[in-house]
Amino acid sequence: MKNSIYLLSVLLTLFLITACNNSKSELSGSSEQGIAVIFDTDANNELDDQHALAYLLLNDQTFNVLGITTNATYNGGEIDEHMKEAQRVVDLVGWKGRVPVIKGANGDFKDIRDQLDQEVFDGSEAVDFIIQEAMKKRKEPLVLLPVGKLTNVALALEKEPAIAKRVRIVWLGANYPDPGEYNLDNDTASMNYVLKTEAPFEMVTVRYGLPSGTAAVKAKRQNIYIRMPGMGPVVSEPVTGRHGGTFTCFGDYSVDLFRHITSLEDGCFRSLFDMAAVAIVKDPSWAEASEIPSPIYIDNSWVEQPGNSRMITIWENFKADAIMTDFYSTIEGNVEPATE
Repeated sequence: MKNSIYLLSVLLTLFLITACNNSKSELSGSSEQGIAVIFDTDANNELDDQHALAYLLLNDQTFNVLGITTNATYNGGEIDEHMKEAQRVVDLVGWKGRVPVIKGANGDFKDIRDQLDQEVFDGSEAVDFIIQEAMKKRKEPLVLLPVGKLTNVALALEKEPAIAKRVRIVWLGANYPDPGEYNLDNDTASMNYVLKTEAPFEMVTVRYGLPSGTAAVKAKRQNIYIRMPGMGPVVSEPVTGRHGGTFTCFGDYSVDLFRHITSLEDGCFRSLFDMAAVAIVKDPSWAEASEIPSPIYIDNSWVEQPGNSRMITIWENFKADAIMTDFYSTIEGNVEPATE
């Protein structure tokens, strides 16, 4: 009888411990299964967003992707087209129904910020999602990984300033210290706003034509043609591509995207800028990081502020070979039929 009572006591204790731990897990709002990330993308712009998103999702041992927010930039049409392209990639890597694709800003920060007191505004779904996820308790800050303009992120910070201390922003953008760059030019005001907040901000530099930026992380089109066909999880429901045709794996869609690209660097390469931003979150040793007082961008030029106490991180000198090797091995290592 005593043994039965002792056993019952042990079982009750284990039950209470488990219930307590489950309660703590639910309250934390986070998974222990990887780095919590929201990927913010103008997916229909060209072809690097798609490769970055596939790489991110298929690295599910590293990342806990909470959602994909979208924005519209000059190329690629209105916001619905960017949502469709992001959803194509999600479907092609077997993640349909596993992660939401959320409508974000079609316009820019200046035009939208005065509407934030309204229940619905341009980009409100993405902005509210970012705020909701950022305010959940986590052991580590939520990583916001914008690879387009910074509109959604800036609007979220404006609407709920408290998220500044709960996020880590890793932005693919700018040719710093040189002027220009596509993502920056699409909404300069949003970038300047973020630079003035307290949110940890990391600039993953682009630097067109230079070896020190993500422009140096290139895929050779011929390598895409040889290595990517048939690669990635195979899905049972064919996905119609941006340029027509149907596909059942991301590798085949990658080949199609490269076939339709109109301009190549040195006649045969294409930079995968956005994919490099994902890579350095996965493995920071694949680039060099340095802290500087936050500058500001005025009249198409960077203005340094050496006395500024607000510090930001600059990423440069990317290990292109290591990043591309990991990209290919990630896609090639996921060739089983997708579980849908």
